[in-house]
Amino acid sequence: MIQAARNLSADCDALSFGAPVTHVYNPLDYAWAAHEQYLNLAATTKKKVVFLGMNPGPFGMAQSGVPFGEIAIVRDWLGINAPIGKPDCEHPKRPIVGLACTRSEVSGRRLWGLFAERYESASDFFRDHFIVNHCPLVFMEETGRNRTPDKLPLEESTPLMTASDAHLRHVVKTLEPEWLIAVGGFAEKRATTALEGLTVRIGRILHPSPASPAANRGWAEQATAQMLDQGVW
Repeated sequence: MIQAARNLSADCDALSFGAPVTHVYNPLDYAWAAHEQYLNLAATTKKKVVFLGMNPGPFGMAQSGVPFGEIAIVRDWLGINAPIGKPDCEHPKRPIVGLACTRSEVSGRRLWGLFAERYESASDFFRDHFIVNHCPLVFMEETGRNRTPDKLPLEESTPLMTASDAHLRHVVKTLEPEWLIAVGGFAEKRATTALEGLTVRIGRILHPSPASPAANRGWAEQATAQMLDQGVW
C-alpha cells in the first residue's frame, strides 16, 4: 500500500494542468510522513469496507495528509503526529499549516465523526474499514477557489483518472474488501469504471459536504441508514 501510494504520487507529479487551475497541491509529497503513518495505522490488514472519496479538501487532507482529514480527528482520534511540509508552489490564500490548521473540514468532521461515535477507537474502526481518496491532488484557481477533478478538461482528466483508477484497483486487490462504498456520485462513477471485473460490491452514501442541502439535514443519520439498508452494517 505504501509503494502504491508512492507510485500514484509520482504519476500525478508528472502531469500538468492549465488555466483556470493555477496551483496544484499533492499531499502525498509534502505530507508524506503523515500519510505513511496513516497507512501503517489503517492499511495493514484485509478489510470488509473501503470508503472512497473524490480528492483532498483544502482544510482536510491538504493539511493533514489523511483522507477527509479533519484536524482534530487526525490528531486526537487517529493519533497522527508526523510533520507536514509545504507544496512547492503555495497559493497565498491557501497556506499549508499542517496540524496547526484552525479551519474545519466539514465533510471530514462529519465522516470521521460518525465513525468515532460508532467505534470505541480508531483501531476498532480500522479492523474492518479503510478510507482512501480516488485522486490525491488539490486544484486551486487564481482566486484560491477549489476546483474539483470532475471540472478538469478531458485532456487533463484522462491521464489523471487512469493513474487514480489503477491505484484504486491496487487498493481493492490488496485489501480484498467485500464492499467499496463511494462517498458521493463522482466516487461511485470512478469505482464502477475502475473496479470492473473485480469481486467487490459497490455501494454509495450521501456525500457529507456542506454544499449539499441534503447533507445538512442530519447527514450522520442518513449515512447510517444507507449503510444499514445496503447491508454493509
